[in-house]
Amino acid sequence: MLGDNPRPPRPADLVTPQELLDFAGRHAMPAIALVGLTLAIAYTEVARLLRPYKALRPAELTQRVNREDALVLDLSPAADFEKGRIAGSRNVQASAFNPEHKLLTANRERPVVLVCRTGQGSAAAAARLSKAGFPNVYWLDGGIAAWQQADLPLVKGRGG
Repeated sequence: MLGDNPRPPRPADLVTPQELLDFAGRHAMPAIALVGLTLAIAYTEVARLLRPYKALRPAELTQRVNREDALVLDLSPAADFEKGRIAGSRNVQASAFNPEHKLLTANRERPVVLVCRTGQGSAAAAARLSKAGFPNVYWLDGGIAAWQQADLPLVKGRGG
């Protein structure tokens, strides 16, 4: 009949483990690449879930600031910081950033959110803070670019 769905597979139609092994034997390089990529993706995802610092989306950063009085540190160069920053953020040059910075030592128990232009530098800085024993460390995934993409406002000029 026109429009009928094909019959669902029966157990006899399924690929057997031996057929998979035979296929892998005939196509060794693509099979090894597939297994390698699968393991790499699995490792990356498990490591991301288990790391002690977490990525935040722009709306989550706003909630942390409003509900938990999070300290927002922007690691951007001073010129970029003055061009546009998240309201209330403080500028700490990436080259001067370390877990013993005076802004951090005075706020050790407070949630700390690290921000940069793209999110790459702030993720690395979050790892350093977490390793130094800071309990509530976050980073803005995608950085200021993600903040702007979410149509959230930036403050211009000197500050922080």
